[in-house]
Amino acid sequence: MRLCSACSAEHQADALSRGVDSQRYAELFRSESREQLSAINRALLELEAAPEGREPVHVLFRAVHSLKGMSATMGYAAVAAFAHELETLLERLRTGDQVISAELMDALFAAADVLEGGIDRAVDGAGDPPRLTEVLEQLRHVAGGRSTPEFRAKTDEFSNAAGGFPGESAGTPAAAPNLDEGPGVLVRVRQRPDTMLPGVRAFLVIQKARGLGDVVAVSPQLSELQAAEVPQAFAFRLVTAMSVSDIESAIIATGDVEHVEVSAGRGRQRSAVQMSTGEEAAPVSKGARHVRIELARLDTLMNLIGELVINRGRLMQLTAGNGDPALDEVMTQTARLVGSLQSEIMASRMVPVWQVFDRFPRLVRDAARQLHKEIEFQVEGKEIELDRSLLDEIGEPVVHLLRNAVDHGIEAPEVREAHGKPRTGHLTLTASRERSAVLVRVRDDGRGIDRSRVLSRAQELGMVGGDVTQLDDEMLFRVIASAGFSTAVVVSDLSGRGVGIDAVQARVRQLGGVVELESVPGEGTTITLRLPQTLAIVRAVLAQVGGERYALPLTHVRETLAWSDGAVQHVQGREVLVLRDEVLPLMHLRQVLRAPGEDDPETADIIVLERGNRRAGLVVDELTGQQDIVVKQFDAVRDGLALFSGATILADGRPALIVDVGSLL
Repeated sequence: MRLCSACSAEHQADALSRGVDSQRYAELFRSESREQLSAINRALLELEAAPEGREPVHVLFRAVHSLKGMSATMGYAAVAAFAHELETLLERLRTGDQVISAELMDALFAAADVLEGGIDRAVDGAGDPPRLTEVLEQLRHVAGGRSTPEFRAKTDEFSNAAGGFPGESAGTPAAAPNLDEGPGVLVRVRQRPDTMLPGVRAFLVIQKARGLGDVVAVSPQLSELQAAEVPQAFAFRLVTAMSVSDIESAIIATGDVEHVEVSAGRGRQRSAVQMSTGEEAAPVSKGARHVRIELARLDTLMNLIGELVINRGRLMQLTAGNGDPALDEVMTQTARLVGSLQSEIMASRMVPVWQVFDRFPRLVRDAARQLHKEIEFQVEGKEIELDRSLLDEIGEPVVHLLRNAVDHGIEAPEVREAHGKPRTGHLTLTASRERSAVLVRVRDDGRGIDRSRVLSRAQELGMVGGDVTQLDDEMLFRVIASAGFSTAVVVSDLSGRGVGIDAVQARVRQLGGVVELESVPGEGTTITLRLPQTLAIVRAVLAQVGGERYALPLTHVRETLAWSDGAVQHVQGREVLVLRDEVLPLMHLRQVLRAPGEDDPETADIIVLERGNRRAGLVVDELTGQQDIVVKQFDAVRDGLALFSGATILADGRPALIVDVGSLL
């Protein structure tokens, strides 16, 4: 494996002079790098599970090579130098000169961590990662050697490297090859005029092409492309068995590509200048086109559409019954347009859960090794979509649940064998959709929760009366979700500090969701987070009690009905709702709120609430309709009994509190 080609002296000076411009694109570089780091971690996990596989090694090599070139282009010398050294070792894996061992895998995982930390520190301007040299020495030691003598010197000078491909010689780049003739197909690419970081984007196109086959020539030279500061037009020869349409789609998918053309025969060579300025852009007919947008902009759009939804409701209320057909028609069209705009903005914020879930396999792997446990981890439902802001918020709660499952749930291999179980425990993270809610479920096949131990500890703390002899799932969850509760004898780095389930409970309730628990001794534990698809705008049923109105998210409303003496009965001194073949407990919202007065059976309505497998009837003075409401979040009370999860402004401009159904069921 040869060292990548160096830039000319003129380019070196130019690279230094554009340091300020590089900072402008630092966050874009960080975002692009995270995609490569995610691919590296996935490939490492696949390689550890099946060391004989070759594809993970190729994925690793391509991802590290991409990071090296991108880092060199940005001027992040230490990261680029480290990636080059790692790439050299991966080349030995590709050729079979290096044997894969447990020690090597640990070193590769540590190297991935150093790359991630190095990129973050480089973007933040915090200097080189502290463990860079140490981890490199570890890699070389495991591989039967030591770091190359020039490594430290290369760290200082690597910003001058451009990350070329085999076939490019060191020193001043050679003249661009003539691509009129040669093997394979000729691919011409033109970048969009507003392309950010064009040199990095061009490099990614070539990297994508290398994944499709062999890139045998590039014009202009890749080192020249990587140094580009303005959008480029370039061409390359690609030897591949893939179809023209597949090549076009793959190249377009890299982003910021305005036009791609694939031709198989002899054709007129066009320079980058001619392609970018002398011809009309041809329409791109295949592949999706994407634009990266800061989440803050989407948040602003969501806030604006939220206010527009409120004003739409007020306008419709003010113009209702005015007797002007033209005004009614305009209002109907406006309401429809606002609704379509709301749907599109909300859809633009929806992202698949794998964007957060992809980091969890590595987390579980490291935790299991730390505790000397054997765990098979599976992620299901990666394609399920959630609002981006909500997805970011659930990451920490899921981390708590996974760590608890690894630490407390799944037993050590020898313990599992002694109980007739396989040595390897199973841990599953699942995302699924249920009506308008999304369920995130963590399930393990471990020991389950020791109810007698939890009961004993709860009685010691005065949380449960001495006359209680057993805990059902609901009581069990209430106890372990209490702040500071823990039965752990030994405090570990993973859990056992009395923070975990209570933190999950508080965070999920702030998001308008609920937490459910099922545990069977000896068989395992399942914890489910039931979440709304979005935090911003939801459909709600409006109810009135004592002159005040309240909103109940439609996600938890099964049906509504008028009070009926035949349906409302008394069983063992308690009011119940007999609904077809079901007997449901009955609550009065007035009593829950401690509001004065009494319910009038002649005018009262009942809302049938549903949360998972639990249902109940809620008596209110009056149902006033349904409405899209804009949710304004506020912090939930941490005692587990908070009644409201947020507030909203109704169509008439009056505020209303949003009832947290999880606190009622």
